[in-house]
Amino acid sequence: MTNTIRLYQAVMLLALSEERGTMNGAYVEYATAAALLSELLMHESIAIETDNKNKVSVVDDASTDDALLDEALDQIKAAKRQRKLQDWVQKLGQLKDLKHKVAQSLVDAHIVAAEKEKVLWLFERRVYPELNPEPEQQIREAMRSAVMSDDEVEPRVAILVALANSAKLLPQVFTKQELKQRKKRIEQLEKGEMVSTAAKQAVAAIEAAVMVAAIMPAITAASTASCSSTSC
Repeated sequence: MTNTIRLYQAVMLLALSEERGTMNGAYVEYATAAALLSELLMHESIAIETDNKNKVSVVDDASTDDALLDEALDQIKAAKRQRKLQDWVQKLGQLKDLKHKVAQSLVDAHIVAAEKEKVLWLFERRVYPELNPEPEQQIREAMRSAVMSDDEVEPRVAILVALANSAKLLPQVFTKQELKQRKKRIEQLEKGEMVSTAAKQAVAAIEAAVMVAAIMPAITAASTASCSSTSC
């Protein structure tokens, strides 16, 4: 997988329909937030304090030379209290226009185009059809190599497989039969068994994303029910 593509961009490329440019996948924003945290952990901008209830701390507040990573780092740095990874996945997943900011970074790299289309002749939505298929092809090939073989895996690729799995995006890359046959291998990658100790904390960010994605439907349903009963 090319190092010029960030993990959050790779997630978005998998989520975008190549021709229509619409976004697929479940809770992609939380997988994107986990990708941001993973990048910051591997960049050693932040760390997980295992002796402090696994809370996140800033260890290097210097710019990462990446606008979205810096925005996420600034949020963590400006927080009045330390939070756990799960809390940061939820908070960063709710950054305004997060998915569109990621898509715009792909526009700036000339990988996708930014367009608007009418929905029901009344509403406009932003779409991002693919211009340059090569980066996504490289990502898919790297993921397939990681899952379909038993060889050692580059940490970033292992983390991307885990991120894609958390956002239900693996069916974009593998057939149902392949996913069934390689279930154990995917679980190993998702648990960080194939990566170095340094990358294991990044895998923890994906685990946090899965937890947030799992509880969000219940929170949303409870909030909707509460609003209905109080007419909010």
